[in-house]
Order: sequence, then C-alpha cells, then structure tokens
Amino acid sequence: MASHDNGRGLEAPSECKDSSETEKQQLPPEAVLTPSTAGEAPKTAPVDPDADEGDKGPGSPVIPPLRLVAVSTGVALGLFLSMLDSSIVATSLFRIAVDFGDIDRINWVPLAYALTYLGCAVLFARVCDVVGRRAAFLAAYVVFVAFSLACGFSRGMAELIAFRAVQGVAGSGLYSVSMIILPEITPDHQKKYIAGIVGLVLASAGVLGPVLGGILTNYASWRWVFWINGPIGGFSLLVFLLAWPDKKYLPSLERRSWKDVDFVGAFLLIASVVLIVFPFQNATNTPTTTATSPWATATFLAPLLTGLLSLGLLALWQAALAPRLHKQHNARLALALPPALLRNRVYAAAALHTLLTGFPYLLCVFAFPVRFQVVYGRSALQAGLMLLPMLAGTAVGTVLAGAVNGGRGKVRFLETLLVAAALMLLGCGLETTAEVGDGAVEPRVLGFLVFVGLGFGLSAAGGTMLAGAEAPVWEHASAQGIMAQVRIFGGSIGIAASSAILGTKTRAALAEADVPASALAQLAASDPSGLTPEQWTLVRTVYTDALREDMIVCCAVLAAAMLFTLGVYRRGRVSMQEMLKQRYREEAERRRDAAGAAARKPAEVAASGESA
Repeated sequence: MASHDNGRGLEAPSECKDSSETEKQQLPPEAVLTPSTAGEAPKTAPVDPDADEGDKGPGSPVIPPLRLVAVSTGVALGLFLSMLDSSIVATSLFRIAVDFGDIDRINWVPLAYALTYLGCAVLFARVCDVVGRRAAFLAAYVVFVAFSLACGFSRGMAELIAFRAVQGVAGSGLYSVSMIILPEITPDHQKKYIAGIVGLVLASAGVLGPVLGGILTNYASWRWVFWINGPIGGFSLLVFLLAWPDKKYLPSLERRSWKDVDFVGAFLLIASVVLIVFPFQNATNTPTTTATSPWATATFLAPLLTGLLSLGLLALWQAALAPRLHKQHNARLALALPPALLRNRVYAAAALHTLLTGFPYLLCVFAFPVRFQVVYGRSALQAGLMLLPMLAGTAVGTVLAGAVNGGRGKVRFLETLLVAAALMLLGCGLETTAEVGDGAVEPRVLGFLVFVGLGFGLSAAGGTMLAGAEAPVWEHASAQGIMAQVRIFGGSIGIAASSAILGTKTRAALAEADVPASALAQLAASDPSGLTPEQWTLVRTVYTDALREDMIVCCAVLAAAMLFTLGVYRRGRVSMQEMLKQRYREEAERRRDAAGAAARKPAEVAASGESA
C-alpha cells in the first residue's frame, strides 16, 4: 500500500534508491507509468533512454507537437481569462460606482465573482468527470464569455453583481478543467514544465489585470473590462476546438455518473465560503448606534456562525466518506475536500499560510487603487500604473521561489514561506506610516508595496511547488486547486473586511463632523464641488485612516501566517526532484494495488457464487 506522509519527512536518497530497485523488479523493465484513472491497471510505454529516472517518455501515440502547443494555448488562455477577471476590475470600481451612483455595494462586484469562483471550482472539476473534459471546458467557456458580455451591458449595480456571480461559476470551471486537461495531454517527460507554465499564466494575469483595467477604463469605458473577454475568448475557443486531439492521443478515462459527484460536500463548501464572507461586506451597510459595534450585531454574527458551522459539517462529511474511498480501490466518489490532504501536516500548514497571505494581497490590489483615485485624485489608468511596483515584486518573488526550491538542491519551503510572510508584514507595517499629504502620492507608499508584492510572489510560487511535492500524484489537481481557492477565499475576506472598516469609519466621521449624508452621494457622483474644503479634507482623511486600519489588521493576519508557517518544517529534506520521484513511486504502488484488487474481484464473486 502506498505510504501516507504526515510531515515526518520523505525517504532519504539512499532509501529512494532501494525503493526504486524494488519497483524495477515488480514492473517489466520496458514499462513505465502512464496516465490512467484510479482503479485501472498501469499502462506501459517504452522507456526513453535519455530521460531521467522517474521522468520517462510518454506512451504511444503521442500528440503531435504543434497540436499540443495549440490546444495548450487554448486551454491556457481560458485559465488566463478566468484569473484576469478576478483583478481586472480593481482599478474600475470607482468609475463603476460613479456611473451607477452606488458606492455601498461596489465591492460586491469583485466579491460576487470570487465567491462563486471559489465555491464551485471543486464541483466543476467533478462534473467534468461525468460529461468529459472537452464538453465541460466548452460549456464553461461559452457561459463565461456570454456573461462577460452581459456584465458590460449591465444597466445597474444589481444586474452587474448578478451577472458577475454567474461569470464566476463559469470562471471556476475554466480554472478547474484547465488544471485537469493540461497534465492529461502533456507527455510524461514534459510534465515538469506544467507548474512553471501555470505559474507564468497566473502571475501574468495578476500583473496585467489592474493595469489593463485602468487602460480600458481611462481610454474607452469600464464596460470594455468585460467586453474584452469576447474577442479573446472567441479566438481561444476556436483554437481549442480545432486543435483538440483524437481519442487515440488521450488517456483512457472511465466516466463517472452523476451519483458519484459529492453534491453534499459541494453545497456545504459553497454555503461556508459565502456565509463567512457575507457578514464582513454587509457590515458596511449595517446601521449601528454609538454603543453598538457592527461586529456585535445579529446581522454579522448569525451568518458568520452559520458559515463556520457549515465548514465544520463539511469536515465531518468528508471524514465520514474517507473510509469508503479507502476501502474501494477505484475511489469513484470524488470528495469536495479530500481529508487525506489536510491530514498531511506540511500541506495543511502551507494551506493556512496561503489563506492568510491572500487576505492582505487582494486587499491591497483593490483598496489602494480606490485610495489613489479618491485621496490623490488620480485616474483609473494612473491608479493601475501605481500598482506596477507591487506587481513587479510579485513576478520577481515567483522567480526567486522557483530558483530556491527547484532543481537538484534541497528544498527550502519553510524558509521561503517564512520570508514571504515577513516581507508582507514589513510592507503592511510600513504602510501604516503614510499620511494624506497635499494631494501628491508619497513615493514611499509605492515603495512599501514592493515588499508586499515580493512576499506574495514567494508565497504563491512556494505554496504551489510544495503542493506538487507533498500531494499524492492522483490528488495533484485537488491539491493545487485547494491552494488557489484558499488564497482567493482569504482575499475575499480581506476585501470585505476593508469595505466594512471604510463604511463604519465614514459614517462615524461624517456624523461627528455634522457632514450631511448627501456628501457620500456627491462623492459617488464624482462631484466634490458641493463640499466645503474642510468636508472634502475630512473625506480624504477618512479614506486614509481606514486604509491605515486595514494595514494594521493585515499585520495581525500576517503575524498569524508566520506562526502557522512553522508547521511546514520537516526533517530529512531532499531535493524537489527526489520528492517528485517518490510520489511517482507511490502512485505506481497504488495502481498495482488497485489493479490487483480489480483482478481478484471476479474470482471472489465466482467463489461466493459457488459457495451459495
């Protein structure tokens, strides 16, 4: 039976060598592992004599290189657009609020997308096991493009939020199915490049999103932030359809039925993420008295506690199903949240780190552009360009994490994630020293954001690499998906918390200064002319104070992230290459066990029939 690592350390290289010799005795010398579904016997393929051990050539036939590049491009563009839409609206929010005259609900535009994206990602991955990869990807893409166009034609804030929610469901499908298709169509000896390609796509989407949103809003209209998905998505869909390979080039996969989808787990997951984030965002509009904090009202506590209860029920439900999957070698019922992953101490600690570092990063991506526009009077384009130092730092951090942990040297996941959280903590702490000024953006404000971006790049890339090294091969897609989703979940809470802090501070300050409620409406109309200089200074001060409090909260969250990161420590560290080799050996052993169980089953049935 394949071993289950709980953070006690992988085998040393010498032990790996012994295991490798055993494996060679059990498998034919001319055979290597190729993709198959859980429960199927391992397929064989000729060994590439030039390939490294554990990285042998693919089976035959192989997808022609040009077709592989084309279909991978179509899939990668879908993944790119799904991630781009999580940040492209960051620099457009203020202009959208101006057009619709609705500041209170503006943060629901990114949150509606993020929450449905987060809640439905795992469900969509399971649905594609029922309808097939190609059909699931096409359906997600068509719905995504259609509702992107609908967002651009929205006539009010309620319509836009509703369309964004459906767009998020489709975006989650693009993400999930892309992460499944890419490893399945890629030859074995090229699979090592997938993580780098996916990381590049995600980093590019994060860097280009706010800047592209600012350019489109400034020179065209905020509506083009959504309409741009039409031509890009149409081209990507065409490439995908024309390049999709014949069945002979694809791994033989067993279709699941609808009864094999964990709908209960998916429902509890969606309920938990929505109900946990909702009260923070809703606190913005919660009327309170001077003696009551919005955090102590029933409208805040009731959904939050219900969401936490749903999360607890989800954990119990998944734990109850786990023995069934362990007993059934074919593992037909795919869990929404695999308990085996969360029982791995190293992986669980990294997931908590990812959740907590996502909180300040997305908060910064969305809060700072609004501050640049309201406090400093900058355009959407200028606000987007001001994020470039932070986004460039993210790209550099991604490269550094790959250089430190990749290759043949020993991995440094603990050090990478600790430094990541420390850099983000430093950046957020320094941001608390920023003042309103005379309308000029302080250079140090932008400089401090570099630390946040650099730390996030280290965190994102380090967490992605750790997930690939710690998770069993058959759980790789789930492991990577969970990492990405908890990052968005943390960021969604950050955005909602920032909105709540701003809302409560604004109401308190305006009431204390006897500023009429119409001041907010005038701000939403981008018409401060009706405010006195003192009132306008007050509005700018409130935004600055609210962001300073945001940064204080981020510091507390990042301090907790550093504490949880200590759980990533393990003894007997080896290279990334050795860790991956061991995972593939475990997968070979698991498939042999599954094949043996499948071979014994007919004999057992026949024996039971004879005895009857």
